[in-house]
Amino acid sequence: MGLNDSNAAGMTVERRSDRELVVTRRVNGPPALVFRTWAEPELFRRWWAPASFGLTIISYEADVRSGGTYRLVMGHASSDQPMAFFGKYIEVVPGARIVWTNDEGDEEGPVTTVTFEEKDGQTLVVVHDLYPSKEALDEAIASGSTSGWGEQLDQLEKLVLEPGISAPSS
Repeated sequence: MGLNDSNAAGMTVERRSDRELVVTRRVNGPPALVFRTWAEPELFRRWWAPASFGLTIISYEADVRSGGTYRLVMGHASSDQPMAFFGKYIEVVPGARIVWTNDEGDEEGPVTTVTFEEKDGQTLVVVHDLYPSKEALDEAIASGSTSGWGEQLDQLEKLVLEPGISAPSS
């Protein structure tokens, strides 16, 4: 799926400016449950890595609260070096919003905001990546690191629809 396209599930990937990439998709399930799949590491590990990419999650630790941190380590059969992703949670509003940094190296990384909004019995998921520069977003798109969203969100929806997965009680 290319930029500024939509797929059969109604997902869109749009480059809104030199530094912004926005992914939008409706997911069958309530916002509290969709939020839970992002906020609980054991659930997150089940959908985050696009299956067709051949990636495996080696470890994932996250303290999903405002001021908390995360560290995600992934591997690929073609590389003997694992890839580590880490950052901090700038803002977490349970059931509604998560904002985090992507501090993947010595350079400043993008800031990602995901929101969960109830729409006609589904959850409208909006992922907004703000890159530090046009060049950083150009590089992310060229590397393919932004191309997995369709598969990831399909995997997320499958998890949300599994029996036994429920929204936290309020």
